[in-house]
Amino acid sequence: MSSKEEIKIDDDFILIRFQNDSEATVIQEHQVTIGFIQFHFGLKGNAKFIFNQGNYTLDLKEEKSLLFYNPQKELPLHLEIAPKSWLITILVSIKKFHGLFSTHSNHIPFLSAENRDKKYYGEENISPSMAIVLNQMFHYNLNPSIKNLYYKGKGYELLSLFFNRNEDPNAEQCPFLLDEENVLKIKKAKEIIIANMAEPPGLQELADQIGLNLKKLKMGFKQIYGDTVYGFLFDYKMDYARQLLDSGSYNVNEVGLKIGYSTGSHFIAAFKKKFATTPKKYLMSINPSN
Repeated sequence: MSSKEEIKIDDDFILIRFQNDSEATVIQEHQVTIGFIQFHFGLKGNAKFIFNQGNYTLDLKEEKSLLFYNPQKELPLHLEIAPKSWLITILVSIKKFHGLFSTHSNHIPFLSAENRDKKYYGEENISPSMAIVLNQMFHYNLNPSIKNLYYKGKGYELLSLFFNRNEDPNAEQCPFLLDEENVLKIKKAKEIIIANMAEPPGLQELADQIGLNLKKLKMGFKQIYGDTVYGFLFDYKMDYARQLLDSGSYNVNEVGLKIGYSTGSHFIAAFKKKFATTPKKYLMSINPSN
């Protein structure tokens, strides 16, 4: 229920996905050499960065980003990740980073000549457009063979949006996301369908519950979570089913009932659609002695 996934985007450009779905705080560590810029994006929950054996800490809160850069000192990652927390880390060398930008990058503080050899720290809000990309990194449903390519594109997109100082063009495409109240309503919709995954409300009923019209619910959910309401719920249910199977506490029929499948055959078909294997074969793969 807790994972750390490292993806090499390019030379000197690494993306790490931290996902703690457990009920306990998780410690994660990662060595980072001198000359690397660190970007940390808090998508859900909270995390704490610990430096100098605990003498100095920094909190990464939900929907916030942190940027660290110290050209004279190593800043290895020592992370305390709170329960139910997701974050993305990007590590990119200053040399690689310089190569990504044109000469017109004076608005980036640590790229300016006077700051080039100075340490730098910054905290920013995660913009709506960045939130979309971050959510897509956690909710992708793609063939494993193109996973690295997908993450490579998303890694570069995330950096581009981080340094985009004028989001007006994006705002014209997604005016819905500029309304914080609407974003909170969409998040509420996600919480409702997860809490009622076995018997989710219909779309119109869900729209009524959160106080949005049906069109805004559909459009907003797709913008924030990168999928339709029921597409998102399907992926969530299948991931939850796999966690229940991993626990060893439930048989296949019990898991199917827990997530809303009244017949075992329907659950088996859905599981196979998501994971390309049946629940029984999956159980045998994680516990061959059975």
